[in-house]
Amino acid sequence: MIQLAKSAEQPPALHDRAMDNLRYIRETMERASAFTAVPGWGQVAIGVSALAATYVAARQPTARAWLGVWVAEALISLLIAGWLMDRKARALGTPLLSGPGRKVAFSLSPPMIVGALLTVVLFQAGLTKTIPAIWLLLYGTGVVTGGMFSVSVVPVMGLCFMVLGGVALFAPADWGNWLMAAGFGGLHIIFGTIIARKYGG
Repeated sequence: MIQLAKSAEQPPALHDRAMDNLRYIRETMERASAFTAVPGWGQVAIGVSALAATYVAARQPTARAWLGVWVAEALISLLIAGWLMDRKARALGTPLLSGPGRKVAFSLSPPMIVGALLTVVLFQAGLTKTIPAIWLLLYGTGVVTGGMFSVSVVPVMGLCFMVLGGVALFAPADWGNWLMAAGFGGLHIIFGTIIARKYGG
């Protein structure tokens, strides 16, 4: 009777062990999987809005007004990206802040925060012409590091931003606005189209 009682207790233990194993496998796969909720058409929309911002910014009479246009564009881009990323994540049935999603966010955030702080310092120092290079370089850095947890084309886009940022560091100051157009406009449109066609949406 004692042996029968012991054998009757084993199935729940096996069940619990099996559930623990399944939970571990699911979490491991979640951590290892790529973040695929990057919205391709959202990147295209950001690129189009950046081209519009380039046009408006080029016609501003002061450095403050020029910077104001680009800061507004950065906020608009964040709203577009966040909204469409959330929509794509829901469509895929993947939590936006899943394991890979968190890694992308935490990898992208530090360069963006540094960029915001440096923008304030550079503007106060009268070095506005350096801002395009800093933005392109830091955005590219964030996309490369965050892209390591996303689809393979994303880090390539980040490297292209970094190349443009390097060019902007040594190019004539008048090129800054147009290099921003090439990066935040052109690269977003090109790579957004690739992402949309290859990875859906």
